[in-house]
Amino acid sequence: MFEKIYKNSVIEKPKLVLLILAILLLSFGYFAKNFQLDASSDTLLLENDPDLKYLREVNKKYGSKDFLVLTYTPQDSLLSSNTIENLTNLKNNLKNLDWVDNVITILDVPLLKNNDDPLADRIKNFKTLSSEDANKERGFDEIINSPIYKEFVISNDGKTSGILVYIKADKRLSELIVKKNNYLDKRDKGQLDSQDKKDYKKFLKEYDKYKKLYNQKNHQNINEIRAVIKKYKNTAKIHLGGIPMIADDMMTYIKSDIIVFGAGVFLFIVATLWFVFRSLLWVFIPLLSCFFSVLIMIGLLGLVGWKVTVISSNFIALMLILTMAMNIHMSVRYLQFKKENQNISNTEALLWTSSKMFWPILYTVLTTICAFLSLIFSEIKPIIDFGWMMTVGLLVSLTITFTLLPAALNILSKGNQNMKEQKKSKITSFLSQIAQKKTKTIFGTAFIVIILSIVGIAKLEVENSFINYFDSETEIYKGMKLIDSKLGGTTPLDVIVKFPSKEKAENSEDDFDSWDDEEKDDAKYWFTRNKIDKITQVHDYLDGLEAVGKVISFASMVRVAEDLNDGKKLQGLEMGVLYTKIPDSIKKEIIDPYISIKNDEARISLRVLDSKEDLRRNELIKKINYDLENELGLSRDEFKLAGVLILFNNLLQSLFKSQILTLGVVMAGITLMFLILFRNITLSLIGVVPNFMAAFLILGIIGLLGIPLDMMTITIAAITIGIAVDNSIHYIYRFKEEFKSIKDYNKTLEKCHSTVGVAILNTSITIVFGFSILILSNFIPTIYFGVFTGIAMLLAMISVLTLLPKLILIVKPFGNV
Repeated sequence: MFEKIYKNSVIEKPKLVLLILAILLLSFGYFAKNFQLDASSDTLLLENDPDLKYLREVNKKYGSKDFLVLTYTPQDSLLSSNTIENLTNLKNNLKNLDWVDNVITILDVPLLKNNDDPLADRIKNFKTLSSEDANKERGFDEIINSPIYKEFVISNDGKTSGILVYIKADKRLSELIVKKNNYLDKRDKGQLDSQDKKDYKKFLKEYDKYKKLYNQKNHQNINEIRAVIKKYKNTAKIHLGGIPMIADDMMTYIKSDIIVFGAGVFLFIVATLWFVFRSLLWVFIPLLSCFFSVLIMIGLLGLVGWKVTVISSNFIALMLILTMAMNIHMSVRYLQFKKENQNISNTEALLWTSSKMFWPILYTVLTTICAFLSLIFSEIKPIIDFGWMMTVGLLVSLTITFTLLPAALNILSKGNQNMKEQKKSKITSFLSQIAQKKTKTIFGTAFIVIILSIVGIAKLEVENSFINYFDSETEIYKGMKLIDSKLGGTTPLDVIVKFPSKEKAENSEDDFDSWDDEEKDDAKYWFTRNKIDKITQVHDYLDGLEAVGKVISFASMVRVAEDLNDGKKLQGLEMGVLYTKIPDSIKKEIIDPYISIKNDEARISLRVLDSKEDLRRNELIKKINYDLENELGLSRDEFKLAGVLILFNNLLQSLFKSQILTLGVVMAGITLMFLILFRNITLSLIGVVPNFMAAFLILGIIGLLGIPLDMMTITIAAITIGIAVDNSIHYIYRFKEEFKSIKDYNKTLEKCHSTVGVAILNTSITIVFGFSILILSNFIPTIYFGVFTGIAMLLAMISVLTLLPKLILIVKPFGNV
């Protein structure tokens, strides 16, 4: 019945089908204008991560602001008059940008040891390096040895200075983020009613619209600051860094990747199609299918509001590769049938081909969908979206392949169109001989592969080195590397130390115990020696860790104050009095970000050396948590870790667990599909084994090479299995069909290698080269993903054309003849 409907509606009405497809193309093409990219840090975070919520609370308490960082390495010394003049001009130019709130340079650091005036006067009337009467040599020496400013605004060698450019807060965006988080909290608690869900859907459109405007403004801001920097390139080496700049550059990389990947894969497809068919018609029709599939999918993404991120930037390349593979299998089968049955009509040939290829292609699509659907268990929205994107994309490609291809062929293909005589493929013939005669070689190799896989997988680890995600020639890498090596590290981590609300001072010299509660509420009475010692103890522990760069906390300020007090320890009351005398401008910059009197806690801020080769972030986090409790004696409720390092680590650990656990589900799901398709347990098992081996071998190779799994390479195994089993399905399906008439395993093997084997070889080579295009990305995980998935596809193809037929010859799943 289905075949009759298909014949009447598609095969016999090609013009109507093409008209409907053209209307669909134009309709979805219109929505392609809404196609969006997103490179914000939100795309690399777990939406329901409690640590994300806590970090936002910390940022709110301590007044955290968005900022950009400039590394400034002048040609002259930092104290030369030319450098000071250029740095002053640069600062003024930056401050004149309407989106800049404040600019902090080495010229703004308060100098408290620049003269011998009384301490109170030095604090009240502090000098800076830009002050005319400042002793610059003495001031520079103070800064480079300052517990606060060394490795913060000045490198240890005194040659590179850091410039902090604080960005004006976007109140509207902040309000929208708070509102979004409230909706997410209610959703996670199951408190969204039907009206709330409607409001949330409406709100998301408003949020996305404003976020798009914000991203455009950020892009303009980055261009403006780069224009300012360019004016000073002859006087200093300046690199730009910071999350806003990284987000903007990532957006540029995504756009570039989409264009480069799409164009590169397109060229490979053209070359492959010409190599296989040597006919413009057979190059044009599969390309037309690819064009329709991709454009309709882009329009669909624009319609439903799915954003493309750095994770899914290769979806167009993947769609082109997989659509082309379907088209090659259909086209080769059609031409082979026409060659063997030259008197049959074109309509009958198309119907026969479609009916013969529908089930194997449907199952190859379903197995690939099974692999991509494993991504929806990741809890990371961009990865979940990528899984759904590819699922829908594959269904679109399947539909286009079985409508556009036969309709176009019915109109464009001549009645006598046959496949040109081609020489036997030397590669498939060679693999056929190996499959028949080299039993020991095949199983010996399979055994070695299993051992290598086990050893390599045992060495696998996950790591999230953000700096190593970028090519060494990119501005992101250069800026982060310099900040990492010269200015105290890149990845921020905060340790929040909480004090009991009724803490008594342990130091007998702090006579606060006799004061009543009302007096204790006064800010200056908050400071006790016990609190200062506890902060200092944690600060010094963190500072002693090899992986940690700059540590800054209230202990840094205390050390400056005690240095000014001739090295004598300051007691709580003295600290409280000093706190009240510090000018608000200094207090706002170097004290308020590190203590919260209202919440009775302190923040110790540190930066991790992200480029350190042997750094293991998850182990570092576990070590800090363990040592604070067991070595420093803090109870578990007296401290908490927060920061980007925690969030990215949570993301990767979550992804690792979800993908490794769901790999078993993918394998079971694909095996079940083989059972349904072939209704033979033995055949199903020998069909999946070669592909599972290829996927595990690639994981083993990654482990043996010591390359940590990241957010993209962690998905390789599932995706490899999903795509690679397509070859097994086509081969077994064809073998089963040919065996019915040939009744000889070896002859059937040779026939399959010379027919479907050639199609498998051609599609596999195109897939391998298609994935190799990803090496042109600026994003290193994308390069790894392309290289290793390509290698896995090659290994899977060799395995399907050697190990799989050898297993069929030995097991004889179709019965003895």
